Order: sequence, then C-alpha cells, then structure tokens
Amino acid sequence: MVIAQAMETFWTNGYAGTSPADLAEATGVGKGSLYHTFGSKRELFGKALDLYDRAGSEMTEEFLFRPGTAKERIRAYLVFIVDIDLTGPVKRGCLAANTALELGGRDEEATRAVRRMEERTIELLTARIEQGQRDGDVAPEVDAKAQAQFLMNTIVGLRVMAKTFDGPALYRIIDTALAGF
Repeated sequence: MVIAQAMETFWTNGYAGTSPADLAEATGVGKGSLYHTFGSKRELFGKALDLYDRAGSEMTEEFLFRPGTAKERIRAYLVFIVDIDLTGPVKRGCLAANTALELGGRDEEATRAVRRMEERTIELLTARIEQGQRDGDVAPEVDAKAQAQFLMNTIVGLRVMAKTFDGPALYRIIDTALAGF
C-alpha cells in the first residue's frame, strides 16, 4: 500500500519533483519511518518502479491474450492505455516513459528498470503477433519482434503525446500504426 501510494506520487510529480515531505503526506508515513523502512527516496522509487512493472505486465498480458485477432487485441490494448492517460485527473503519461525522459542514461538503475519494462512488453507483443501468425490473422512474413519493437515505440510516443494531444489524434496514430498488419 505504501509503495503504491509512493508510486502514484512519483508518477504524478516525477522523481526529482517528489520531495520526502510529498512521500510522507501521500503515504501517511513519517519521513523517518519511510527512510527506516525503505532506506532512501531512491530505494523507494526503485520499489515503485518494480510495482509499476508488475502491474503493467499483468495488464498487458491480460489484454493481449483475450479472444480475438492479434490486431483487435493490440488495438484494444493501445486504446485502453490512451484512454487511461486521457481520463486521469492529471495528464501524467507513463511512469516508465517519464522515468526514461527524466533519468534515462543518467541513473543506471532507473535505466535498467525501464529497459526491463520495455523488453517485457516487447516479449508479450511478439508472442501475441506470433500467435496471430499461427492463427492465420497475421501474415507469416511479418517479423514479429521488429513489429513488436515498432509497437513499443508507438506506445511510448502515445503515452508522451497523451499529455498534450486529444483522443481523436491519438486514435488515428493507433490506426496508422496497425495499418501495416
């Protein structure tokens, strides 16, 4: 529960923009107790990224492997994440993408955590595309991994653009990304 509340705070404010006082207020745990339990703000942030990774992987897998064609399931997943970004009280995008923009290349642990999340999503997308090839709804000549990497790039772009663009523009991007399927 404390980690989830800290995750929400980091997600909304960013790592640098989240103070120990913000974390104490969000979690209801005093600063001293937070540091005693988690060691440091950075360690708590790492745990928040791990929680985000687990929750995101579960949601992605659950969406992609429902009944339907690969294109239908991937489109539903992309629309779902855009809708989450557009309907939240604050347009905050994706914690992983935000972390990559804020800390990527400068914080080795954060960079590894984001890369792990991206690789897991690519694995799930690759598996769903390969299933589509076995089911006959994705052409056999499609390079499943390359397509999954392209879709990961699209996801990150959608999550960043959701901070400034409206739904119709983002849905057009989704349809364009899936047109080559």
